[in-house]
Amino acid sequence: MDIKRVIKAMQKYIVNPDYRFLINADFGKYDDMPDREYLERKFKGYMGKAIDLDNPQTFNEKLQWLKLYDRRPEYTIMVDKYLVREYIKEKLGEEYLIPLIGVWDNPNDIDFKVLPNRFVLKCNHNSGLGMYICKDKSKLTSKDINGIRKNLVRGLAQNYYLTGREWPYKNVPRKIICEKYMEDTTIKYPLESKIIKSGELPPLRDYKIYTFNGKAMLCMINQDRGIHTRADYFDRDYNWLDFTWGYDHADNLPAKPKNYELMYELAEELASGTAELRVDFYEVNGRVYFGELTFFDGSGFDKIEPIEWDYKMGSMIQ
Repeated sequence: MDIKRVIKAMQKYIVNPDYRFLINADFGKYDDMPDREYLERKFKGYMGKAIDLDNPQTFNEKLQWLKLYDRRPEYTIMVDKYLVREYIKEKLGEEYLIPLIGVWDNPNDIDFKVLPNRFVLKCNHNSGLGMYICKDKSKLTSKDINGIRKNLVRGLAQNYYLTGREWPYKNVPRKIICEKYMEDTTIKYPLESKIIKSGELPPLRDYKIYTFNGKAMLCMINQDRGIHTRADYFDRDYNWLDFTWGYDHADNLPAKPKNYELMYELAEELASGTAELRVDFYEVNGRVYFGELTFFDGSGFDKIEPIEWDYKMGSMIQ
């Protein structure tokens, strides 16, 4: 433990009320605070400036406004990683869905013996907590499986709405889903790559299409997820955009995906009638698969730099 770092954090906690709010919020101290007050204080803690919810201008400010005032019942279905499958089937077609292996209410009901050798387990109502990506079931011990179950219990218990007051997650009926582990054999890394072990395929690239008032405008491409996540941004014509948003740029820019234009078209099908929506896709061996729908990227608390891009993206939301 770095004692100097701990002391510095304690001093900051004592003298900085904004930092103190963020720490206390993580421990649920303000769970009963009204949404608007909570978002105003959390925004100031992360951004270092007050938010004007009566006249929001930046992308991150407008996301906070949308949390409070754009609340449609269908949004709950759209963020539910299980129920959204039927939504995608109706809107786009079943061929865009990653195959579903199983769904459960209780981690103890999962029979690991019948699962394939590779699979992905995750909760349907949150982002990350409880997720387990299995690349080789034969290596799992009884202790490993118990740990996976306990982590899923933690995931199910998480009230994802409270952390950022993202209303669509508030009433999602919590479940565990298991999906097929997907691999793209067309993505190749240099032989000298230190990121991927010899003989392994790299993680899938995430293609995150950002829509504004139903129009798809730009794409984030994530590489090396879970290893050293990198993010680069491109416009509809695949011109690279020079800004950062939570992650560094990749050392080598990804080639334009085969289905880049199709992803934009599909995103617009799903975003019709929304003020702002991020639509995630994967490209696997030349085919497009749906990932998830996100209304509030980074919950509206991740800094976009330079800040001109925060304003530019904000101006796209009417």
